[in-house]
Amino acid sequence: MQTVSDQLIGPRPYGLRVDTLVRLRWLAVAGQTATLIGVHFGLGFALPLWPALGFVFLTALTNIVLRARKPRPQRLNERQSAAILAFDIVQLALLLYLTGGLANPFAVLFLAPVLVSATALSPRTTLILGILAVALATVLGLYHHPLPWYAAFPYVPPRLFLLGMWASVLVSVAFIGGYALTVAKEARQLSDALSEAELVLAREQHLSALDGLAAAAAHELGTPLATIAIVVRELEREMAPDSPHHDDIKLLREQSERCRSILRTLTSLNSGGAPFDQMPLSHLLDELATPHRPFGTAIKIELPADKKGEPTVSRNPAILYGLGNIVENAVDFAAESVTVMARWDEDDVWIVVTDDGPGFAPGVIDRIGEPYVTMRGRARADQTEAPGGGLGLGFFIAKTLLERSGAALTFENRVFPQTGAIVTVRWPRAVLELNYNRQLAGSSQDSPAPGRSASLVTGTADH
Repeated sequence: MQTVSDQLIGPRPYGLRVDTLVRLRWLAVAGQTATLIGVHFGLGFALPLWPALGFVFLTALTNIVLRARKPRPQRLNERQSAAILAFDIVQLALLLYLTGGLANPFAVLFLAPVLVSATALSPRTTLILGILAVALATVLGLYHHPLPWYAAFPYVPPRLFLLGMWASVLVSVAFIGGYALTVAKEARQLSDALSEAELVLAREQHLSALDGLAAAAAHELGTPLATIAIVVRELEREMAPDSPHHDDIKLLREQSERCRSILRTLTSLNSGGAPFDQMPLSHLLDELATPHRPFGTAIKIELPADKKGEPTVSRNPAILYGLGNIVENAVDFAAESVTVMARWDEDDVWIVVTDDGPGFAPGVIDRIGEPYVTMRGRARADQTEAPGGGLGLGFFIAKTLLERSGAALTFENRVFPQTGAIVTVRWPRAVLELNYNRQLAGSSQDSPAPGRSASLVTGTADH
C-alpha cells in the first residue's frame, strides 16, 4: 500500500545543492593552496609546486563553471553530484602522487568526498565512490613521488608503514562512510515519517470537515426533497394525461429525483473513482486562475490551437499548491496582466507563467528558491498582508513541492524593453502521468474522498 507522502510528493530525491557543493570545494581549494605554499616556502621542502597548483586550479576552474551554469539554489541530481565528487577524489590522488603518496598525512582526506556522498547520495553511489578511493589509494601505495622532506635526510617510509596507511584508508572509508550512511538514512526516514504524519493529520482533518458538510447538507435537504417528491407524485397520479401541465409535473418529479441522487452521492464520496480526481490540463489552469480574477489583474490562459493529446492530471495537492503559489505571486506583482501558457508533446509538458511587473531583482534571481529570500514590494490593494507573511517561504515551498513531483523550474526576466518575470515549470510527461496513476492507485486502495486533499501549507510566494 502506498503511503500518503508517496501519493502527494513522491520519494525524497538524492543530490546536492549547488551552493553547498561549491562552498565545500572552495574550502578545499583554499586549504590545498595554503598547504602547498606553506610546505614549499614556509618549511623549505622541495616539491613540484606548479604542477600541484595546476591540479588545484582545475578544481577552482570547475567550481567557476559550476557556479556560472547552475543557479545557487538548484539541486544537482545524483549522477551530477557523484561525477563532481569522483573528480575531487581523482584530483586529490594526483596531488598525493606528487607529494609522497600514502606517506603524506593528508591521504586521510580520501574520506571527505565519501562522507559527503554518504550524507546526501544513495548507498550505491557511496559504495562506488568508496571503491574508487580505495583503488586510487592502492595505486598510490605503489607509485608516487618522494615525500617532500629535508634534502640532507631523505625520508623513505617502510613498506609496513605504507601498508598501515592503506589499511587505515580502507577501514576509514568502510567504517566511517558506512556509519555516516546509516545515520543519514535514519535521519531521512525520520523526516519522511514526520512529514507523512503531518500530511495524514491534515488529510483527516479535511476529510472530517467535508464529511460533516456533506452529512449536514444531506440531513437538511433530504426531508424537504422527500416531501416535494411525494407531493409531485400525488399530483402526477391525479392529473389527467391530456392536462397541459402533465409534462411540467413530470419534469418536476424527474428533477427532484435527480436532487436526491446528488445528495446520495454527497453522502458516499468515499467510494472513489469520481470525476473530481482528474481533469484535463486546461481545466487545472482555469482552476488555478479563477481565485485571482476578482483582483483587477487580467489573467490570460494560452493553450495550443489543437488540443489533441492534452494531458490528464490528478488533483495532486503538491502540484496545485506549487502552481497556485506561482500564479498568485505573478498576480501580486503584475502591472496589468498575467499570462499562463501550457504546451505539451509526447515527452514533456510545460507551464509558463509570465507577468508584466518589475521582474526579478538582479541580486535575487540567482537565489530564488532559497528560504527567506524575498523582494515583496506590494500586496493587492484590498488584501492585508498576513502576520508573518513576506518571509520568502512561498517560493521555497512551491519550488520544493513541484520538484518533488518531478518538475524542473527556471526563473528569468523578460527581454528589455519588456518588463516582468517568467517562471517555467517542465515535467517529463511520463512523470506527470505517473503522478496521475499514483493518485488513482491511492484512491482505489485507501478510498479517499474524491477532491479531498491534504491542506499542506499556507502562505504566499515572493519574487
